[in-house]
Amino acid sequence: MTAPGDLMQALFLRLKTDASLSALLGGAGLLEQANDNAAFPHVTYGRTSAFDLDTGADNDGDQLITLHVWSKAQGEAETRLIMNSIKARLDGAALSIGSRGQTRLSLEFAEARYDEDLAVHHGLLRFHALTQEDA
Repeated sequence: MTAPGDLMQALFLRLKTDASLSALLGGAGLLEQANDNAAFPHVTYGRTSAFDLDTGADNDGDQLITLHVWSKAQGEAETRLIMNSIKARLDGAALSIGSRGQTRLSLEFAEARYDEDLAVHHGLLRFHALTQEDA
C-alpha cells in the first residue's frame, strides 16, 4: 500500500524537477501547507482520500489527491498555466514509491475560479492514484 505521506513526497519531488513549473511558481512555490507569508503564486497539497471503490473501505492503494493552485495575478491565465503544467507532469504518470510497486495517476477533475472572499484565483486538480503491488 502507498501511504498518503509517501505519495505526497513523490508527487512534490516529480513537480519540483519540472523546470517550467518552477519558473511559473518563482522557485519555492510548492508547499505542503501555506502560511500567511507565502508568496504568490503557489501550489498546496490538499485532501487525500484512501478508499476501495468496490467496498467503500479504507484502502491506501486507491487514493484521490487534491492539489490547489493559488494566484493573485489579474485574470486566471496564470492559474491555468500552472494547472496545465501540473497536468502535463502528473496525468498518466507512473511513480515508483519505495518497494510497494507502481502508482499510476490520472486526472479526475480540474477547475479554476475566482475566490472573492480571498481575492485570489484558485485552481483545483484532483488526481486518482492507483497503486499496483509488486507480485
